[in-house]
Amino acid sequence: MSGNDVVGQFLGSNIVLLLLAAFIILSIFLGVRIVPQSQKFVVERFGRLQAVLGPGINFIIPFLDRVRHRVSILERQLPNATQDAITRDNVLVQIDTSVFYRILEPEKTVYRIRDVDAAIATTVAGIVRAEIGKMDLDEVQSNRSALITQIKESVEDAVDAWGIEVTRAEILDVNLDQATRDAMLQQLNAERERRAQVTRAEGQKRAVELNADAELYAAEQTAKARRIQADAEAYATEVVAKAIAANGIEAAQYQVALKQVEALVAVGAGEGKQTVLLPANALDAFADAFTMLKGGKS
Repeated sequence: MSGNDVVGQFLGSNIVLLLLAAFIILSIFLGVRIVPQSQKFVVERFGRLQAVLGPGINFIIPFLDRVRHRVSILERQLPNATQDAITRDNVLVQIDTSVFYRILEPEKTVYRIRDVDAAIATTVAGIVRAEIGKMDLDEVQSNRSALITQIKESVEDAVDAWGIEVTRAEILDVNLDQATRDAMLQQLNAERERRAQVTRAEGQKRAVELNADAELYAAEQTAKARRIQADAEAYATEVVAKAIAANGIEAAQYQVALKQVEALVAVGAGEGKQTVLLPANALDAFADAFTMLKGGKS
């Protein structure tokens, strides 16, 4: 064997080894897939779905399996949308909505729907119009949380076949035309005036009740004072009666004389312009009262 033949064989064997090494390296490169935490890979084999690769290191068959779709599983927000709707009481409103979603099953999303964002936006618009049509304007404005919950549930049911989860649905604003706003303002002012009138009427009613309570209290106190005075007079009469019973006619004469003295003192307490007429026995009354009083003290 010549030297050229030996060199040829050596070169040929080296080329085979190099090709084999290159094939092994390429197979490893094509067969190993590292998936980020925020993504999922959809693998096809001969054009058909083969597997969905999750985050981490994954192995596929080189040259047979191929990663066709890299799908983000992060939460997404649709652009804010505005759609017109008519309430049950025939009021035209504009609803500003915002929807958040994320993809749970990429194999459904990539094979069942072409434009996910547009499909969800159209679905939300239809559901919002349908739900608004079931409610009056006052209910739309006062029960916004219940409306949001209902819209979210309806959207979830509609997009479930696409492997999507609706995480949040928000109604950002409810806009009305100027004519409706003016009518609502007039209604609001009328309601405020009605409440003010009711408040004033209730205040007047309360004032009358309090005045009546005050008058009743005053009457009760007057009656109580009169009752006390009557009890005092009755007690005094009882004392006089007991004195008369104990001391006879002298106690009665003493009381009569004392009353006469008190009457004369009251008449003489004037301003000095009046004329005082004394009975003929006035001095006798003074003397009798003094004598009885002196005798009672002894």
